[in-house]
Amino acid sequence: MATIKDIAKEAGVSVTTVSRALNGYSDVSAGTRKLIEKTAQELNYSPNTLARSLVMNKSRTIGLLVSELNRSGAKDMFTYEVMCGINDSAADEGYDLVLFSTNTVKQKQKSYTQLCRERQVEGVIMQGIKMDDPYIKEVIESNIPCVFVDVEVEGENVGYVTTDNIFGAQIAVKHLINLGHRNIAMMNGHDQAHVSAKRRKGYERELIEADIAVQEEYIINGEFLEPVAETKAYRFLEKNKHITAVFCASDLMALGVMKAATRLGLKIPEDLSIVGFDNIVLSEYTSPQLTTIGQDKYQMGYEAAKMLTSMLTNRIPTQKIATLDNSLIIRGTTAPPK
Repeated sequence: MATIKDIAKEAGVSVTTVSRALNGYSDVSAGTRKLIEKTAQELNYSPNTLARSLVMNKSRTIGLLVSELNRSGAKDMFTYEVMCGINDSAADEGYDLVLFSTNTVKQKQKSYTQLCRERQVEGVIMQGIKMDDPYIKEVIESNIPCVFVDVEVEGENVGYVTTDNIFGAQIAVKHLINLGHRNIAMMNGHDQAHVSAKRRKGYERELIEADIAVQEEYIINGEFLEPVAETKAYRFLEKNKHITAVFCASDLMALGVMKAATRLGLKIPEDLSIVGFDNIVLSEYTSPQLTTIGQDKYQMGYEAAKMLTSMLTNRIPTQKIATLDNSLIIRGTTAPPK
């Protein structure tokens, strides 16, 4: 395996010059840098990333920290699509990606800073974090840059990427109202999810604008879980037969509501219209196909990594907030009420 000494000998320069050229230092002329890079390629030189990180005190690695990563999230592929965007964006900037998970037990054992040091990451992207998560306070106080996905937290070294959850909920409910629905329920997530609060706000705002009273009992928490949403929707719809539509804060919960409706003998969309949120892959394979709010999960990940690497390199003025657009995708689960 070729070494920097071999490159220096072949190119006729010092070992120090080779090292500084390959590590991106600006005090090496363009001509010399080009010669060294060409020589390294001809010799099939492969850098020792561990040694480089020790010398430069930089690992060129960022982490994706997912709270409560488990098999229940495999069905919606949300984390996977976000991770693909992060990975591609990080690779474009010459960074590697490390995935690690945390939960309340682990957080009591190790601080955010300890976790980052152990994994040797320069910065972190956090996903699935609840609003009462103790790591949020630690992140804000830490000097390790962090970008949140779907949690609006700001700080000196902190930013976030999200979609317009309020507007997304509004266009979902507006679609149902335009079809003629007046008795519209909401299957929300849980009280510690930032997106739950935003999507509820959009739901309520659109009802008020249409002069429809907001009924607290029409809002149910399904914990972002399909079986929980199914159980709660079954009980709710059984008692409230006048409900003609349900807006769900996630597609997975929408699948649960669809199952509950089928168990109750309700036809979709003739008896009950349903709108989801996320546009997961499965939403196209339900019968009927699910009307939903589409958000670009890949782009969320891409923008999060782009924001983080900008913080790490300080090449451009860092923008610490990014709100992406979403859109209504009309399929087969919505229709005018009977």
